[in-house]
Amino acid sequence: MVMPIVWCTMFLPHLLHLGALLTMAANNLKHTKRLGLLTSLMALVACGGGSDNSTPPTTNNLSLTITAPAGSNNVLDVGSPVRIQVSVSSNQAPVPDGTVVTFTATGGTLAPSNATTQAGVASSTLTGTATGLQTLTASMTVNNQVATASVPVYQRAAPQKLQLLVPAYFYPSASGSDWDRLASTAAAFPGLAITAILNPNNGIFSSTEPRYLAASQQMVASGGTVVGYVYTRYGNRSLAEVQANIDNYLNLYGRGLISGIFLDEMGANASTLAYYRTLYQYIKAKDANLRVLGNPGTPPISDYSAVADVLVSFEGKATEFANYDPRTNNAWLYGRTNTSVSALVHDAATCAAMQNAITLAASSRYNTGMVYATNLMFDFATRTGNPWATLPSYWDNLVRTVDAVNKGVALPTC
Repeated sequence: MVMPIVWCTMFLPHLLHLGALLTMAANNLKHTKRLGLLTSLMALVACGGGSDNSTPPTTNNLSLTITAPAGSNNVLDVGSPVRIQVSVSSNQAPVPDGTVVTFTATGGTLAPSNATTQAGVASSTLTGTATGLQTLTASMTVNNQVATASVPVYQRAAPQKLQLLVPAYFYPSASGSDWDRLASTAAAFPGLAITAILNPNNGIFSSTEPRYLAASQQMVASGGTVVGYVYTRYGNRSLAEVQANIDNYLNLYGRGLISGIFLDEMGANASTLAYYRTLYQYIKAKDANLRVLGNPGTPPISDYSAVADVLVSFEGKATEFANYDPRTNNAWLYGRTNTSVSALVHDAATCAAMQNAITLAASSRYNTGMVYATNLMFDFATRTGNPWATLPSYWDNLVRTVDAVNKGVALPTC
């Protein structure tokens, strides 16, 4: 510490006397030691026994952290403004107010792009312009030191209303069946798109089954849609057999009833991509407006985006659906509209579990627009159970839950 002038003046005589005594002692020392002692003495007598801290210390520990959006909520809708916030400090204290922070982003615009800090915080607004994985960056310079932080953001197209995709793998008996409930639901909820997957004899038939024909007619007349089920054995079934099944749906049930083909047991890797490209082109050649729905049951490689109009990126238990996260390895799914991504959830034992699954599907992270949940069970390891044998016990609540999510109102009481 630098000694105050008054202190130096007060004690200067004593210091001079002390200096004289030390000088006498120093004369008895060797020359080199005497020089060192005299130097120390002169520094003390000069009333400057400490270092001079009048020059500000060099800035270090410069820190910049992007605090919003949070990493758990970084899937954003294109076109919807989102607040961006950073926390900035130097030596663990807020940087001076007015420090400039520069924001940049791929696939989006920021306003302002240069923001100033207040109490160590700066903010801007990001509006996404492109879908998929993007990067948000913030940087600043203080005393010639630069701090930069970047975080991933996942941007998706503005979501459309949820739809129901129902694996209607049950027989439409004349005495009444779940097909009748499907049709009555479609009529009662005209604003809710419901697609039933028609599956006579596992998709293998050579004549029209009258009860399936009547059920399909009733479903379409009520405002619903019907697609035909064809299994593909993960790309290992003969293309000729699959194409013959497709033809039979269109020839025997008719394009007026069949609005698309559901390709079950779809492969998910590059080795079967050409197989599904052939089927996609075959169906579209029949009618470009036919929808192709593919069910790999898991996110396939991104190339499958070109061989299906709708991809079932999840089929499994409700407990597994809770951990579904495309951000991990499948960010390309955010480049698809939510209604082109589907989830079929089973083992949702209660109405509350069903509502949780539907709420998750509708969230930005899941980006899932065609949904279904059932309390029926299936164990993949043992191949036991049939989750699509009937409609779920909470079918009415499932429909009302999806309708409530679409309308943005409270979910129905279970």
